[in-house]
Amino acid sequence: MQTQTLETPSMNVFEQLESEVRSYCRNFRTVFHKAQNAKLWDTKEREYIDFFAGAGALNYGHNNRKIRDKLIAYLLEDGVTHSLDMATHAKEQFLSQFHEVIMKPRGWDYKVMFPGPTGTNAVESALKIARKVTGRTTVISFTNAFHGMTLGSLAVTGNAFKRKGAGMALTHSVFMPYDGYFGEAVDTIQYMEKLLDDPGSGVPLPAAIIVEAVQGEGGLNVASDAWLQRLERLCHQKGILLILDDIQMGCGRTGPFFSFESSGIEPDLICLSKSIGGYGLPLALTLIKPELDVWKPGEHNGTFRGNNLGFVGASEALDYWKTGGFREQIEDKANRITASLERMMERQPALHGTLRGKGMIQGITFEQPGMAERLCELAFASGLILETSGPCSEVAKLMPPLTIENSTLEQGLQILEHCYNQLAEEAASA
Repeated sequence: MQTQTLETPSMNVFEQLESEVRSYCRNFRTVFHKAQNAKLWDTKEREYIDFFAGAGALNYGHNNRKIRDKLIAYLLEDGVTHSLDMATHAKEQFLSQFHEVIMKPRGWDYKVMFPGPTGTNAVESALKIARKVTGRTTVISFTNAFHGMTLGSLAVTGNAFKRKGAGMALTHSVFMPYDGYFGEAVDTIQYMEKLLDDPGSGVPLPAAIIVEAVQGEGGLNVASDAWLQRLERLCHQKGILLILDDIQMGCGRTGPFFSFESSGIEPDLICLSKSIGGYGLPLALTLIKPELDVWKPGEHNGTFRGNNLGFVGASEALDYWKTGGFREQIEDKANRITASLERMMERQPALHGTLRGKGMIQGITFEQPGMAERLCELAFASGLILETSGPCSEVAKLMPPLTIENSTLEQGLQILEHCYNQLAEEAASA
């Protein structure tokens, strides 16, 4: 497989006019122009297979035709687009669909809050309501957690680089070791319980514990069902609210609609965003157990919490979940990814790659610094988009749209294997 050598479109406009804070365009140095499901094309008509999916915002692919048709029809009918939190037909349809397709089959009765259009808005609102309900301020989070970039969310995010960007002290948070952080020999729930029981530990009783069932940005660390069950039990015993951040892992990324479903837990608050809008449209939800919904009207608001295009896209996307067929397709594709990655690692043992992740968010972690980043560079040069994750960018992460065609998935995995072999050659000759 040959690396593509087409001329790269100029990045001058972005380098001259856009803020230095830009990130992804520094790694993916081209100007994208068109997209369809799991493929992108740049202005030079060069094709890329997308194993990135908008950082998890495009579970249903780019320009999903089924959802696009609904959006176009809604616009042509002069449907309301902006409405603050006023009642609209689009919101009514989404709430009804979400209740029937997602909540009712699970026997859940969460109230749905629209806190603002992004994931960090969902987290901020969950932190606020937890503090309001309990009267306590501290929130426990976990090593390698990522919950957003606004100050409250950043305070419970572990990454030192991102925390430093706050420019100020980030307070009212305590970090505990995630499942497996110290290896299999250390019981991190028991460790946390000991600190909470000991009046001399310096750890106050928190308002909430916020957790990801799978840490996406933190390195594809997966919490076991047993660990999540014990965490929920600990919260119940001590009157602590459990917040489950399912922003990147929800909407089927790990197989079921929610990433924690196999554990059987029912968090007090659930944060959703990214793919809940169906089409890459901004939308976020905070699911609140009814007895905790003690907001006063307007106590938490935002100008763009009524994104009706997001409601339309989200309603149509929920059609995928009316039967078990879509989940079966996800699991089949996940097995293909696992088999392919295991084959690559087995054939190139010198790279010491290990498998991480779950469902359709999997990756290879490397011991040697810079290897994951180099693999992503080689892949992009060969027409495959993927990114790194982990505190030291040590994991090359695969996150294709859930709707990716099997043929495109196999093509992308072949490109990745070619690049993995190339990486091994480079390492051997270094």
